[in-house]
Amino acid sequence: MYNEPIFLKPVFKERIWGGTQLHELFNYDIPSDQTGECWGISAHANGPNEIMNGPLAGKTLTEAWEENREQFGDQAGEELPLLVKILDAKKDLSVQVHPDDTYAQEKENEAYGKTECWYVIDCEEGAEIVFGHHATTREELQAMVENGEWDKLLRKVKVHPGDFFYVPSGTIHAIGAGVQILETQQSSDITYRVYDYDRVGADGNKRELHLNESLEVTTVPHEDPQLNRESSKDKGLKEESLVKADYFGVVLWELHGRSPQFRFEKHILVSVIEGKGMVKVGNQRHAVKKGSHFILPTTMAPFELEGKAKMVVSWSNK
Repeated sequence: MYNEPIFLKPVFKERIWGGTQLHELFNYDIPSDQTGECWGISAHANGPNEIMNGPLAGKTLTEAWEENREQFGDQAGEELPLLVKILDAKKDLSVQVHPDDTYAQEKENEAYGKTECWYVIDCEEGAEIVFGHHATTREELQAMVENGEWDKLLRKVKVHPGDFFYVPSGTIHAIGAGVQILETQQSSDITYRVYDYDRVGADGNKRELHLNESLEVTTVPHEDPQLNRESSKDKGLKEESLVKADYFGVVLWELHGRSPQFRFEKHILVSVIEGKGMVKVGNQRHAVKKGSHFILPTTMAPFELEGKAKMVVSWSNK
């Protein structure tokens, strides 16, 4: 059906920790100065994108997945398995952890747990994230949580633009203030808060924590995933492999000129984080720019890219 990219209208989420960088960096029309998330590629019930072009224009990505599965190579599954976001953390996010598929299905009646990964688009000098913890046993983890020994428990890491982190389910984590990331994740909205700096919500009460669930799903001890960021170049396109994991693969495309011709067996998710260019399919040219999010469907003919741009590209391995 589609012989062109499927362009998507972003969905924005206001958050207590959000800011204005989604407008300042990407020129998005955000709803407020506390906008924390842009859901760029989503068929999740909490924020499905609207399709902006082609025969399915006006339908949601959820409807396309349910009714026009041929665009996705007839991939199995009740839901589109991945979700791509851009996050702007003006303030620290809560310290949190996500369950795996088994826990999510048994305890939350949801299809997916949440393994995710982050590409740091930009950040303030000295910015940091929480990535893992220092407890060596589950008993030690529980004691440190119950005693509020957060400085002793939490493992903090300085970040820089271009850094990449793979965050499997069970990893205690938090994005720190002054960081903007592109997040590729399983299509899940299950979050268990471990610690939230005693912040209060709009209702004047401290935000809910989920300590029992967090202690059940956290991986102990923490281990950093081993990543191998290999890169290759063909004509005007440099491709850097960021992660090859059970749920997804993610690469970074840096385009300088014209790429070789592509054809994929799987549908591909693309977010442009810098620059602008064209997707050329036969005699048709489709403009893309910083802030564009689109899917390259399996029904699309061979294509090539042209321009100067940086894109985060992902696909499902399930």
